[in-house]
Amino acid sequence: MSASIGTVYLVGAGPGDPGLLTLRGLECLRRADVVLYDGLVNPILLRHSKARAERTCRVSDGRERRLDQEEINRRLIAAAQAGKTVVRLKGGDPFVFGRGSEEAAALAAAGIPFEVVPGVTAAVAAGEYAGFSVTHRDHASAVAFITGHEDPAKDSPSLDYRVLAAFPGTLVFYMGWHRLSQIADALIAAGKNAATPVAVISHASLPSQQTVTAPLGAIAEQVASAGLRPPSLIVVGECVRQREQLAWFEKRPLFGRRIGVTRADEQADAQIDRIFELGAEAVLMPTLEIEPPETWDAVDAVLRRIGEFDWIVFTSANGVRALLGRLWELGGDSRRLGKARLATIGPSTAAALREFQLRADVVPETYRAEHLAAALCPQMAGQRVLWARANRVRDVLRTELTAAGALLEEVVVYQHQDVAAWPDDVNQRLIAGQLDWIGVSSPAIARNVAGLVPEPARALLGQSIRIASISSVTSAACREVGLPVSAEATEHTWDGLLAAIQQVESATSIARGHD
Repeated sequence: MSASIGTVYLVGAGPGDPGLLTLRGLECLRRADVVLYDGLVNPILLRHSKARAERTCRVSDGRERRLDQEEINRRLIAAAQAGKTVVRLKGGDPFVFGRGSEEAAALAAAGIPFEVVPGVTAAVAAGEYAGFSVTHRDHASAVAFITGHEDPAKDSPSLDYRVLAAFPGTLVFYMGWHRLSQIADALIAAGKNAATPVAVISHASLPSQQTVTAPLGAIAEQVASAGLRPPSLIVVGECVRQREQLAWFEKRPLFGRRIGVTRADEQADAQIDRIFELGAEAVLMPTLEIEPPETWDAVDAVLRRIGEFDWIVFTSANGVRALLGRLWELGGDSRRLGKARLATIGPSTAAALREFQLRADVVPETYRAEHLAAALCPQMAGQRVLWARANRVRDVLRTELTAAGALLEEVVVYQHQDVAAWPDDVNQRLIAGQLDWIGVSSPAIARNVAGLVPEPARALLGQSIRIASISSVTSAACREVGLPVSAEATEHTWDGLLAAIQQVESATSIARGHD
């Protein structure tokens, strides 16, 4: 086999919650050159990959929508033959109603090496996120996974509803939303009790998850009334009764809320993870991009004499990683810092230092430039201080440290570049009011948000779309540019910002309850 041939990884992405991607799947995404992902994959997973990513198309054959599988197979083979590492990212598990085995067969026939990375299959996740287990000692000793629509090219259906109706356990139908009424009628006609409990779970494991439960004889009508949409699964069996006691996901404090994250993509991972933990959907709408300085000359010159400084001050995690990362690239390490003491504006910046096995000597209790200056100024007289910063900063730190007698030197180690426009899907969501909150974490971001919000959505700001600010300084900047602030953090971090949103949502919920 030619050494230039790449490998294809058929990776299960899980049912939707990005936290359900396996560690092996994450590793494959990080090494990929090309990613082909299907329509059920949460696109937020693509932040783990630097590869060119493309969503596989859907076409119509006149009867129903289907994947153009032959074209996908050809694309996988061609990319691997070009020496690329390819990830085929598929919702749920690649081999459970995912056509992954067909792709594997095509790769094997073409002599392409491949690996299958299992994923959390939707049936298991849907039940657990809705509050019941599909197997249970008291309710079901077996479970059957069943397709809700068979290949229309078949001469005759393979499913025998008499066997399914008599099955001694839980029935889980994939891809059955369009045929829910026919499935229920067929089961009842085959002898299944019309009172058998059924759950239909839409968008399982996502903040948009909806679950409708009803007896088999009434489930189609109840689902139609609730307005559920695919993708969904149908679960039939006594196990559904557990939902009253075990439902947990839909009780998360921000369940169903949609929160815009306006930080640069490179900075947003922790915020995205926390938002999902709270049951909300993170919507990426960056207003800034993080770029290296136009030239490293000034940084390199400082690093050659880094041991001369008494203090090094960092006001962002980006500054830490840029300065110390460049030091490492030039062949140095923390020993070059000599006697320098380290100060950071807050805990996230201090955490970035710990990535380099360094501890911050000063972290103010309140995470603002004014408080960092106040903590440092009594020690500044005659001290040589290096501030590793962005290209755009507030003047507070410079003014206060210089006035206190510091011999301050500043070096730009990274740049903020404004985003020219949000993606079309973000603008469409804003115009449609399909966003509940926008998190704003700096005055610069406030100004950028004000400039990026499409005109038709401006009337929704402060109404259906609310603004959450990280601090009073940021709130003031928001109001200056016409962004009404509905929540303000008392702890000036993104965790504090999300806590402020929770307080407002809780108060709103209580008020509605009193109504």
